[in-house]
Amino acid sequence: MNDKVKKDLKRYEENGNSLVLTAVDGVLQVLMGIRDQIRPGVKEDLQHLKKLGLKTVLSGDNQGTVDAVASELGLTEAHGHMLPEGKSAYIEKLQSEGQIVAFVGDGVNDSPSLALADIGIAMGSGTDVAIETSDVVLMNSDFSRLPHALGLTKATANNMKQNIAIAVGVVLILLTALLFSNWMNMTIGMLVHELSILVVIFNAMRLMIYRPRGKNANKQNDYGTRRSVRKS
Repeated sequence: MNDKVKKDLKRYEENGNSLVLTAVDGVLQVLMGIRDQIRPGVKEDLQHLKKLGLKTVLSGDNQGTVDAVASELGLTEAHGHMLPEGKSAYIEKLQSEGQIVAFVGDGVNDSPSLALADIGIAMGSGTDVAIETSDVVLMNSDFSRLPHALGLTKATANNMKQNIAIAVGVVLILLTALLFSNWMNMTIGMLVHELSILVVIFNAMRLMIYRPRGKNANKQNDYGTRRSVRKS
């Protein structure tokens, strides 16, 4: 392999191309660079996920391709040349640091990582192995549903914390009033308690009208019919 070919290889990799080399009788005849096109809307979806806590992207492509795509998508941390065992090892490293790991994949090589991650997410158009080893399946393979699902999950967790704070706060107020005041009686206590239950219910009902911010705000929320949970 002469210097010109090496320079071409380096240039193709730096431009984010996957390399295809064809040789005839041991002599290189064709050198091609192939690059996937970024799907419309993926950059916005990844930026939304980044705001929700996305930190790392793993890929089996060469590092030049990964760096080029990461730069185009505005990602800050992306690792290439990751074989299945490398992805699994990196997931274990993150988990050992106390982080919750979600892994998205659709191929046979992704199945070990899907099984190992705290939350394995497979695309409905992916391989059967990936689907069987995942926890959640996006049946329509629409990546834009993932930011919606994560946003709804965080909103639900925040809502639960709010309701717990309301319930405990009301009980403490009633108990304090009962011990240190003369106006508290059974009737007032029951009335305040029942009103607090209504507040908790109405606060939880806000999740029924949850909409993500941005371009996906008007999409129909159909996760209930498109999500599949792995059987234990």
